[in-house]
Amino acid sequence: MQIHWETIYRYIYSEANKEKALWEYLPRKRKKRKKKNGRKVQKCRIEGRISIHRRPKKVTERREFGHWEGDTVEGKGHRDGVHTELERVSRLYKAKKVSAIKGDVTSEVQIQIFGEMPKRARRSTTFDNGKENVRHKRLVKVLGMRTYFCDPYSSWQKGSNEYHNGLLRRYFPKGTDFSKVEQEEIDDIIEEINNRPRKILGYSTPNEVFAQNLSSVRIKKRM
Repeated sequence: MQIHWETIYRYIYSEANKEKALWEYLPRKRKKRKKKNGRKVQKCRIEGRISIHRRPKKVTERREFGHWEGDTVEGKGHRDGVHTELERVSRLYKAKKVSAIKGDVTSEVQIQIFGEMPKRARRSTTFDNGKENVRHKRLVKVLGMRTYFCDPYSSWQKGSNEYHNGLLRRYFPKGTDFSKVEQEEIDDIIEEINNRPRKILGYSTPNEVFAQNLSSVRIKKRM
């Protein structure tokens, strides 16, 4: 016999079980169920925005290494947060603090994340339509990366990053004041996540798969 997860959630959040506070046993410990809406669309215009529908098929099908998905985990009062990037083939996860949810701050952190990688390990990244991504063209200009954007209200189009942001939220719930969190603490958590064996990776870890692909692109470059 199998019980569908929807049945479990309905039981946890039902009025009859409200006083039991069963939500405390969930990974993200939400008192109320989150509606499956995408992130709020910003009114600012993102210049040079290229739709995810123009992204090459080999990227969508995870047949080429070096393509990423980016997002921002926001902190208390939406003042600061953590910018995250996930490589689609290896599921390697990167995260770095941002002092403000702004385009110039986020752009600088993106450059830091990708700057030390070989070009074939950072071919492109895909964002949502958040205001912090308005400076995406800096990645094109400085690092030669391509950038793509999800449809409005469609964060599921970069679902791997969304899933990993959920893992990060288990350590830093909504309302976390990231100004009181050290980057070293975030690095330790990211390393823990990247060292977990994954069924989808044949029980290898993201670190192992990323290293294998990185070694492969370096060999091709020498050839």
